[in-house]
Amino acid sequence: MPAEIDFGNAEQLLPLIVSETLARGDRLEVLVLDLTTTHFMDSQGVRLINDVRHRLRPGARMRLVARPDGVASRVLELTGLRRDVPVYDNLAEAMAS
Repeated sequence: MPAEIDFGNAEQLLPLIVSETLARGDRLEVLVLDLTTTHFMDSQGVRLINDVRHRLRPGARMRLVARPDGVASRVLELTGLRRDVPVYDNLAEAMAS
């Protein structure tokens, strides 16, 4: 994911992510979005994640990766999205679970 997710780019990211998930069809079981390099994320980032989550095929799961001390992690906590989508500290943990 990009360094910033906000009003300026969230709208363009949604079709890119959705098209990648659709390209994998029934093979997609887990979608992992890596936010470790995301240094700024506002409510549009939360909305993007939520929109992607609701567009996944039935049975597919989403996982997020965010640095524990990072802005993305704090935004996910404050908005409550962290309760709905598992958040991991690193990519290896997200892929292993």
